[in-house]
Amino acid sequence: MVRTTQDEYGENLSGASILVVDDEPGMRNFLTKILSPRCKRVEQAGSPVEATAILDTSHFDLVILDNIMPGKTGLQWVSEQRRVGFFADTILITAYADLETAIQALRTGVADFVLKPFRANQILNAVARSLDRKYLRRENYLLKHELSSEGGIARGRLIGSSPAVRGVREMLNRLAPLPTPVLFTGESGTGKEIAARTLHSHSDRAENPFVVVNCAAISPDRIAQELFGLIDEQQRRQDGLFLHADGGTLFLDEVAQMPDQVQAALLRVLEDQRIRPVGAEREIPLNLRFLFATNADLEKAVSEGRFRADLYHRINVVSVHMPLLSDRSEDIVELAAAFMEQFSLSLGMPALELNEETLLKFSRYDWPGNVRELRNLVERSVILGDFPDEFSGSGQITGTPAMESLELVTQRHIMHVLDACGGNRAEASRRLGVSRKTIDRKCASWGF
Repeated sequence: MVRTTQDEYGENLSGASILVVDDEPGMRNFLTKILSPRCKRVEQAGSPVEATAILDTSHFDLVILDNIMPGKTGLQWVSEQRRVGFFADTILITAYADLETAIQALRTGVADFVLKPFRANQILNAVARSLDRKYLRRENYLLKHELSSEGGIARGRLIGSSPAVRGVREMLNRLAPLPTPVLFTGESGTGKEIAARTLHSHSDRAENPFVVVNCAAISPDRIAQELFGLIDEQQRRQDGLFLHADGGTLFLDEVAQMPDQVQAALLRVLEDQRIRPVGAEREIPLNLRFLFATNADLEKAVSEGRFRADLYHRINVVSVHMPLLSDRSEDIVELAAAFMEQFSLSLGMPALELNEETLLKFSRYDWPGNVRELRNLVERSVILGDFPDEFSGSGQITGTPAMESLELVTQRHIMHVLDACGGNRAEASRRLGVSRKTIDRKCASWGF
């Protein structure tokens, strides 16, 4: 089997942007020639001054630079750039690998050394190693962030075939290929994050990170650092969530809880797609899709001065409202079955029977906590080995005449939907996904 370039040097190389800094045109051209066919973007700089000007306008994943150049060494230049904001990894090429240079390189955060003279495969391997470390750090950071987030990692798909869910799904499909910000609204537990994940998974960013930030879970004095990153007094760099999410989607949940000063900074990011890390002088360009969610009334928050009006209008370009579970009761059976299978497998415990009586009691309940409450109830019931008394089924519903259980569930479900529609049979048939004649026939057989 013949190995491709991507197989040989890793998949990260094809999406990389690299800046080559060397005062020798021959070396710059040699590096550009071997990197350009394999990388997304390669630019050249003939001096530290030229490289600084390029970094002021562009962001790179990696900088390859010669150490011995007129005016200052490569290590001196890297040290200066760290103070103003230098967020790229660095490979140093040098003909003099003495101990002092190695120690200084470690202190300035150089990722790798390549000794002159070198072959093409040596520099390509060094680039591949540096990029692999960069993306491994990002994946590790994002995984820790998700695991430490309140509520853990939200997973799953948008379940249901009710008209309300079908409408949400159609809107997500329409919005997926667009870069437009989207605001998800609705009460707590209605599935705003799952809808946002669904939108991301259908977009052209699906292979890139989906990063969730709960604005209410991060203390106000740390949220700017968490989002924008930091250059500390020792010029050590700490990437923020904006930079870790670059190329993907950033989902800001509970956006109404964002502090005032961060609201102003976020507005600039939305307008310019650039960030300035805390303590840095240089801005970094971004490529991000922004999604937002809130269970608060943002218009009221704006009128009361708790949320910036300009930011509200910027994030509320398109709004997707997530329905209450009580407004999509026809989805309860499918949701309960999906949660039962999920927790039985993940917990290694036997699934409970979702008999007709239990499902009927589910459909009669108001679910003030929405889908999250149903999910938690199923998980707790699997752990305890039984449903709570108010939801457990004995095979026959107290106070009702005995009849075939399937017919009972069908009757109760249709009557529940009819009641929710105010007796409008045409609307009930639309919600149930059956014909009006079917509703009329069933009601006639039941004497209604």
